Amino acid sequence: VQLQASGGGLVQPGDSLTLSCAVSGITLEDYTIGWFRQAPGKEREAVSCIGSNVYHVDSRQGRFTISKDSAKNTVNLQVNNLKPEDTAVYYCAAARWAVATTLCLGLEGSDYWGQGTQVTVSS
Repeated sequence: VQLQASGGGLVQPGDSLTLSCAVSGITLEDYTIGWFRQAPGKEREAVSCIGSNVYHVDSRQGRFTISKDSAKNTVNLQVNNLKPEDTAVYYCAAARWAVATTLCLGLEGSDYWGQGTQVTVSS
């Protein structure tokens, strides 16, 4: 099983970015996929999760959009109006038995993690 996160980079405040999580070795429809991030010196936190439904952590609503492309076995996270505080390593994870809410709220763990992609927001 592999989860390959990509799409990060150095962007300016106000820019938009789409991160992609390419999943292989599992059937995407059988799993809930979550995007998480970890900023320097901080704990990892949930961003958005998608399974049969979608859950955004409250503070992420409006700027973050998560979507699933089952044909390509990818889950994308679009981030608009990026802020310096969005600077972090972004990870995707897959959970077989969690739903979007429980995965993002940390009530259920993930079975697989990707290696992360760095997003740096700086002028």
